[in-house]
Amino acid sequence: MNSRERVQRALRRDGLPDRVPLQFDLSRPLLEAFSAKLDIPIGWQPNYYEDLKYRTSGNEIRVAMGSDCVLVGGGVPAGYEPEQTDDGCIVNEFGMKMKMGIGWYDVVLGPLESCATVQEVRDLPFPDPMDPARFEDARRYIAGYKDDYFVIGDVELTMFEMAWHMTGLQKFMTDMAMGEAYVEALIDRTMAWSVAIGKQLVELGVDGIWTGDDFGAQNGMMVSPDMWRKIFKPRMAEVFSEFRAVNRDVVVMYHCDGAIAPILPDLIEIGLDVFNPVQPGVPGHEPSELKAQFGSELSFWGAIDQQQLLPHGTPDEIEADVKAKIDALGPGGGYMVAPAHILQGDTPLENVEAMIEAVKRHGVYD
Repeated sequence: MNSRERVQRALRRDGLPDRVPLQFDLSRPLLEAFSAKLDIPIGWQPNYYEDLKYRTSGNEIRVAMGSDCVLVGGGVPAGYEPEQTDDGCIVNEFGMKMKMGIGWYDVVLGPLESCATVQEVRDLPFPDPMDPARFEDARRYIAGYKDDYFVIGDVELTMFEMAWHMTGLQKFMTDMAMGEAYVEALIDRTMAWSVAIGKQLVELGVDGIWTGDDFGAQNGMMVSPDMWRKIFKPRMAEVFSEFRAVNRDVVVMYHCDGAIAPILPDLIEIGLDVFNPVQPGVPGHEPSELKAQFGSELSFWGAIDQQQLLPHGTPDEIEADVKAKIDALGPGGGYMVAPAHILQGDTPLENVEAMIEAVKRHGVYD
């Protein structure tokens, strides 16, 4: 069974694969370290939102290490370079001013930080999602890997996160709670962008389409379940439907950090296939309970702690946790092992390798 067959069978819950599949993302420091160790160049894939390139870059390295998946996304126009500012920041295609932190770009100034009207949202220039140059990398990776690996198209920041990055989080959340009309107009524009990118990735032949917005915090949801159901649920239903209209068999995947157990039934209702990242240690995410409650309708992708365990644990502790997650989420299929987020530069290389070996050791189905 090759990687593509393994992931398809697991995530579709269509019989048992030979073993639990594996996927992981590496931040720039880890990509560079494993590139040097394995003598494999990093295949960088520029992305319309800078930090998403760490999801899609380094496929050559990750598959050599044991990942069953290849990731692609929407890139940038031919010859595009972000504007460089005098204070060391960049300005991206959407007009977001971004500053590089320890390992990520942070938006320090959004183009709609003073927005008050729907017309201001309509007047903001958006880049062209249909520019064919955006998909040169995706075409190449899909053609090169589609027969052997499960290919995922990444359109995270589907609407909520892209929208609040344009205004600032505090303003966006306050205005959303106050019912300001521009908020939903902005959500609709960002959703339309993501749908346009995602539909093209589905047309190009990705096996799964990965949507996502972070609505969860460590102890609960940032947006109440009722507000999420009113504003975001019908829009996410439309997003899923748009992708399935292109390919009814595409696997629909959804990323949402934090404690979002209250809306999992809603996501299943509107057609979700795979929930990611199953963040551990937050209310409502106990693996065996998730499997018992939702495992017949939903597959799980993630669940390995990258906040404490992978950076600071021992290889034995990592092996024990991987085994426990497989034992809880893997019976009958429906699970792909992964860290709950991109592995950061403080994670020792030997701990990444310990996680991979533990999947191979404990993920085999009898």
